[in-house]
Amino acid sequence: MSFPALKTRERLTEVRYEIRGELARRARELEAQGRRLIKLNIGNPGAFGFRAPEHLQRAIAGRIDETDPYTHQQGLPVAREALAAHYRRRGAPNASPERIFIGNGVSELIDLSLRALLNPGDEVLVPSPDYPLWTAATILNDGCPVHYHCRAENGFLPDPDEIESLVTPRTRAIVLINPNNPTGAVYPRELLERIVAIAARHQLLLMSDEIYDEVVYDGAKFEPLAPLAGDVPCLSFGGLSKVYRACGWRIGWALLSGDVRAIGDFHHAMDLLGALRLCANVPGQFAIEAALGGEATINALCAPGGRLYEARRAVVESVAVSRHLQMTTPAGALYGFPTVTGDAARSFDDHGFALELLETENVLVVPGASFNSRERTQFRVTLLPQPDELREVFARIERVLDRRAQAGGNTHAAVA
Repeated sequence: MSFPALKTRERLTEVRYEIRGELARRARELEAQGRRLIKLNIGNPGAFGFRAPEHLQRAIAGRIDETDPYTHQQGLPVAREALAAHYRRRGAPNASPERIFIGNGVSELIDLSLRALLNPGDEVLVPSPDYPLWTAATILNDGCPVHYHCRAENGFLPDPDEIESLVTPRTRAIVLINPNNPTGAVYPRELLERIVAIAARHQLLLMSDEIYDEVVYDGAKFEPLAPLAGDVPCLSFGGLSKVYRACGWRIGWALLSGDVRAIGDFHHAMDLLGALRLCANVPGQFAIEAALGGEATINALCAPGGRLYEARRAVVESVAVSRHLQMTTPAGALYGFPTVTGDAARSFDDHGFALELLETENVLVVPGASFNSRERTQFRVTLLPQPDELREVFARIERVLDRRAQAGGNTHAAVA
């Protein structure tokens, strides 16, 4: 007996996640053939030899006998107490354990919060380029992502006037990613204050993805949004995956701040959805207090001589000597986001370029359009490999772009 193909949700056709998509599947095929690849598609520190700090590992090991039961749907009380104290130190208003939600990574909390917020057809203002989960989660929760542009010529900072011009009666929230993935932009206080004022005027929820909050370079200053938002409803997202190099532990959190009368129903909706999935991973939650109260081990990595700083230097210097690339120097996060220019950019297709780079030079990058960018001349690389390996990567990128420039931008010039 044969069955017809199972139908899938139609809106999945609108969702893209090339970070782990078609190119990554092709990379696995090439690796199965014995090819050694340099994979720069995922910001996954553990895959490049980084380890979570030892005091976090000890915190879990020392409490492992307490991790068998479910915990409260919002998270372990001791972890939420530590998070509330952390946000109070940053000046967040009314930060209390009751306003903290712990999830299986920030990714789960993004999905839960949009599910709690959106009715079919509601709109969410999302940056372009964005971390594509934000657009995807909006779509899959029956919302409509409306992209505001963060242009390279403006240092990838958004234009508040453009953001406000996109507000309609269906708009429910403004998403910020700061420090930014994929561009590395770090938002100044004045810009954030203007966006808070827009949210206040139009009664919108602020959703601030701050997972890279302590990954900053050359004196760049991260400004948490909650203290600036005050009574304006605001969700601030953070976690262990990037700053503490513990992606696999799947521990993220969100603080819901703002006037209690404005956030009450939304808080209950978040709590309900959290209860439906029972609770987040329990062992990793025992590392939260140790992480927030221990040594800030990320600082040395981001300072001159530190591995992330020197990897960033390798990318910046490689782009500076390239005949075909320009890039806004990333002030934070774990990525570079170069733009292809000149002859190599003629008829340029970012996906075709990424495929050619993979097939001919054994390097995997993510096309810029995968981040919901209008531009088709950009791509993202991680700053996680060793500096010398990144210099080699850009030498290979230069070879591909040389061929494309000589071929007049023919996207199929060098792919066998």
